[in-house]
Amino acid sequence: MSAFRVNVIARNPRQEELATPAVEALVDTGSELTWLPADVLRAVGITPRRKRLFTTATQQKVERDVGFAIVAAEGYETIDEVVFGEPSDMVLLGVRTLEGFGVAVDNIAHRFVATTTIVAIAR
Repeated sequence: MSAFRVNVIARNPRQEELATPAVEALVDTGSELTWLPADVLRAVGITPRRKRLFTTATQQKVERDVGFAIVAAEGYETIDEVVFGEPSDMVLLGVRTLEGFGVAVDNIAHRFVATTTIVAIAR
């Protein structure tokens, strides 16, 4: 398995014409949420809604602001919670965003593969 990066754009859900420039993010299926630089999010009017506590890969506890954004990458998009990353934080595309895109990750070919959404009940 190998890591790969994609360009991510976040749009303000209240004013969709306000969009960040493309930001390179590591595709990280080990991260629940997508982490983008706070200054980039704030520049397009995306605002924090609450704080959340996270445990890093090194078992350190960190608290970060979280807000809502329309996230797009590789021709897919979804609305999701995004973490307002600090300068020392990695820029990550998390698994919840990937699920919202409706994709699986092909780590060999370094691409997204569209998947079928599972329905809870079909009658």
